[in-house]
Amino acid sequence: MRAPTLILLAGLAALPLLAVAADDPAVAQLNQRLSALQFNPDTAEMAAFERVQAQQAVAALEKAKRRDQELARYLAERRVEIAETTVRTRLAQRESSQLERTRSDLLIEANRREAARARQEVERLRMQAQIQAEEAERLRLAAENEILARQDAENALTSVAGKQQARVSAAQQNAAKLAREEAELVSGHKLPASRFEARGEVFTLTGDAFANGQAALSAGAANQTKALAEYLNIGRKGRVRIEAWDNATGVGQRRAEALRDALVAAGVSSNRLQAVGRKAAATRARSAEIVIAP
Repeated sequence: MRAPTLILLAGLAALPLLAVAADDPAVAQLNQRLSALQFNPDTAEMAAFERVQAQQAVAALEKAKRRDQELARYLAERRVEIAETTVRTRLAQRESSQLERTRSDLLIEANRREAARARQEVERLRMQAQIQAEEAERLRLAAENEILARQDAENALTSVAGKQQARVSAAQQNAAKLAREEAELVSGHKLPASRFEARGEVFTLTGDAFANGQAALSAGAANQTKALAEYLNIGRKGRVRIEAWDNATGVGQRRAEALRDALVAAGVSSNRLQAVGRKAAATRARSAEIVIAP
């Protein structure tokens, strides 16, 4: 055990003795305040150094001569106040940390539940769309011998399918939004920018994802890849195509493979991933794309 630790323990052990031995009411009161900190289970391990300093100042007050008592009393009171303030600060910090952990846990749980509800809604709408499509087809076949009736049925089918597809698409995008929020909360990192288009959801890594002519991921791109892996494992189950660009021969392919390897290391199944390099200039806005098939 190191010498400073021994000194702290010896000083703290002496607190109750001083409280008993002090004849001066001021000394007794200060010792009582220190004892309250020492024997409170919530504060006994806090501000040990400040409490030892306070105990030493109180001991000096008790031994001070008459001419030195005013200064010694001032110093002792300040030291005790510092110890009490330090303990209150540590308690507040501990409580704040506990509250922040609780808040983060509640946010993650709320997002998970909301994402689950959104996925259930997507499935309900998909089944509803399938039922409506089957019913429309039955009507079309029943009116096949009558051109006008068949045209009406086909128009109705197109209208119903378009509206329903729009609702399914909106629900899918909402589910993706909630999955993105959950992935960012769980991973602690932001996802790269994304957009929806015909080939699926496209995430874009900017030019600073790789050093010039290099295939190693930057720290920022590595963090984005961790968040993307969490997103793929949470909600998006389609196949993933990774495309990367660079003018130098083979660098684009190595970049795509580095992204694939980072996703696999973060828990994404390698069977879902395809890495493709492009021999073309990367730009500030785009050095690689990760495309999740619809």
